[in-house]
Amino acid sequence: MAGESGKKLFVGPRFRRIRQQQGLSQTQMAEGLGISPSYINLIERNQRPVTAQLLLRLAETYDLDLRDLATADEDRFFAELNEIFSDPLFRQIDLPKQELRDLAELCPGVTHALQRLYAAYTEARRGETMVAAQMADRHEGAPFEANPIERVRDLIEANRNYFPELETTSEGLRDEINVPSQDLFAALSARLRDKYSIVTRIMPVDVMRETLRRFDRHRRQLLISEMVDAPGRAFQVAFQIGLVECSSHFETIIGRAGPLDDTTRRLYRITLANYFAAAALMPYAAFHAAAEALSYDVQVLGQRFNVGFEQICHRLTTLQRPNARGVPFFMLRVDNAGNVSKRFSSGTFPFSKFGGTCPLWNVHSTFDTPDRLLSQVIELPDGSRYFSIAQTLRRPAAPHPQPQPQPRFAIGLGCEIRHAGKLAYSAGLDLEKTEGTPIGVNCRLCERENCSQRAEPPITRSLILDENTRRVSSFAFSNAREL
Repeated sequence: MAGESGKKLFVGPRFRRIRQQQGLSQTQMAEGLGISPSYINLIERNQRPVTAQLLLRLAETYDLDLRDLATADEDRFFAELNEIFSDPLFRQIDLPKQELRDLAELCPGVTHALQRLYAAYTEARRGETMVAAQMADRHEGAPFEANPIERVRDLIEANRNYFPELETTSEGLRDEINVPSQDLFAALSARLRDKYSIVTRIMPVDVMRETLRRFDRHRRQLLISEMVDAPGRAFQVAFQIGLVECSSHFETIIGRAGPLDDTTRRLYRITLANYFAAAALMPYAAFHAAAEALSYDVQVLGQRFNVGFEQICHRLTTLQRPNARGVPFFMLRVDNAGNVSKRFSSGTFPFSKFGGTCPLWNVHSTFDTPDRLLSQVIELPDGSRYFSIAQTLRRPAAPHPQPQPQPRFAIGLGCEIRHAGKLAYSAGLDLEKTEGTPIGVNCRLCERENCSQRAEPPITRSLILDENTRRVSSFAFSNAREL
């Protein structure tokens, strides 16, 4: 608070964003807070600081958590801009870090635009998309999305991985059904049958083959493979209920995203249906209360809500309800080759959008110890510290003989070190004195020297080649940043 430290608090862009999220004009917000519109204008232009009293009044009037004015978004935007402008494309531009931070704070819309532009450029350069052909095939004025997966990830991050309409609807559904978690599959199936004339059937694997769920629109049947475990069956029924009961909510949320092409709209809709299904299995208030009471013990939460490890970790990243927030977690899912197939964050962890992860992060070590949950304190080059846990996933049994090896994935779940004391996994650790494992976002952006795990030199440094010397790292590079 400004009054506690004597330091003036300038939060203009974040203040403006809260006002816009509330759908208020400067005059309307001024009336609600009992101040003049001109004062609101000066605050939003960072020409006046915000007092502690005004912050408390803002939180009380609009039922906000003061952490809405925290720097999580700006830190994430800055990390993404730093990654973009580290590309050799910008090597001749001397762009101070402070200018990037100013851009992230003052112009988040410009940051989003730069992200999308760079993503399209990267894909075109790598040959992953035929940009010219796609543009030629589209009707004039139709939106162009270079990468639907990244676009949907951006939309989830823009909403802080929290959708209040879906949370409210899912809680209403569970209140209406009012059954314990172990009886949820039967109750949801009955609702689907009685209310929408859709019959749920568990089908033999030789009928479903590679398909785990299929909705037969003509016969009004939801077909689920017998290979799907009990938590997965309840999830798939909840997913189908979401499609029929939350259609208007989905369209409203998608509409807020602005113009999207058909592929991105479909993917966003599927993502929202998945979100609803998880919220139905783990309703917000009950899940948040249990998570706090159990010190975020993932295994116990899984038993209580009858869901899997990955589902619990994903749900923990969504606890962003004002005045009932959980620990701001980040999560990712990787395969044993290091490919990231999922990433979600309600905190400040700077995920890389254009590369893999650091091999020193022990999420990769879990493949060597599949039955163990590993914990780790990690430290990024800028000194920020995080606490994480990681574990491989147990997949349902597959029929024999298997046409291909069973997929192997690991889940990493973490938070800033200042929140780690609330977790059962940090018990007995002196978090302030525990030495963190030095990691980077990925090799191309990490400037740590003498790393034996380095796969490529940082793109911000010049490579040094010397046939007379062999170092611990395969790459030696200059200390001077390239311009």
